[in-house]
Amino acid sequence: MQSKYKRILLKLSGEVLAGAEGKGLDFDMVTTVCEVIKKCTEMGTQIGIVVGGGNFWRGRSSGKMDRPRADQMGMLATTINSLALQDTLEQLGVKAHVLTGLVMPQVGEIFTKRKAVEYLEKGDVVIFGCGTGNPFFSTDTAAALRAAEIDAEIIFKATNVDGVYDKDPNKFDDAVKYDELTHSEVLSKGLKVMDSTAASLCRDNGISILVFNLDDPQNIVRALEGENIGTVVKE
Repeated sequence: MQSKYKRILLKLSGEVLAGAEGKGLDFDMVTTVCEVIKKCTEMGTQIGIVVGGGNFWRGRSSGKMDRPRADQMGMLATTINSLALQDTLEQLGVKAHVLTGLVMPQVGEIFTKRKAVEYLEKGDVVIFGCGTGNPFFSTDTAAALRAAEIDAEIIFKATNVDGVYDKDPNKFDDAVKYDELTHSEVLSKGLKVMDSTAASLCRDNGISILVFNLDDPQNIVRALEGENIGTVVKE
C-alpha cells in the first residue's frame, strides 16, 4: 500500500530498544523495529530517526551531578542506540547513516541539513545521535528541531501508551483519550505529549505529531498507511 507521507521523523525512546528488561539493548526488539523501518522505506517513505538514551542513562536522575555533564552522558547514550539501529538496519540491507550533534568522526558524521537531506533523498535512513548537541534540551526537542530542519511532514512519536490522555491512563481508570488536539491545546492543558520547548517548536513550525503505541511495531506501518491510530496533534 502507498504511504501517506513522503518524509517523516520517527522518535523512539531508548526504553523501546531495551525490550522487557527496561535497560540496555534487546537485539530481538531492535531487529523487530528495524524490520518495520525497512518495510516503511520499501513503501517509499524517507525516514529520519531520533532515539532517546533512557535505557542507559537519564541525566535528570543524576542527583547532584553537574547538569551539562550529565546531559552529555545522555547524548553519548543516544549515540550507542543510534549505532545499534544503524548496524541492524545494514544487516537487513538498508543503508543507514548516523549524523551526530557532537563532533565524533570515528563514530558518525557531524549533522548538517544538507547531508541529511542528501541521504534521505537517496532512500537511506538517517539516524540523528547526540540530541541537539546541547545540554538542557531533551531528545523530544531534538526530534522537533531535526524534523523542522529536514522538512519532515510529521513526527511519529512511538510511546508505551496508545495516544494522548487527559491524565495518566496507567494511574486513572477514567482517563480520556484524545483523537485530535492542537499544539496550543497541548501547551495550555499541560498535556505530556512532548516537553514545552519541543511542543512550541512544533507549533511555531507547523509540524504535526502522531503519538501512538509501539507495543506492536507494525503500528508504524499502519500510521504510514493512514490508519486512524493514536492521537494527532496539529494546528
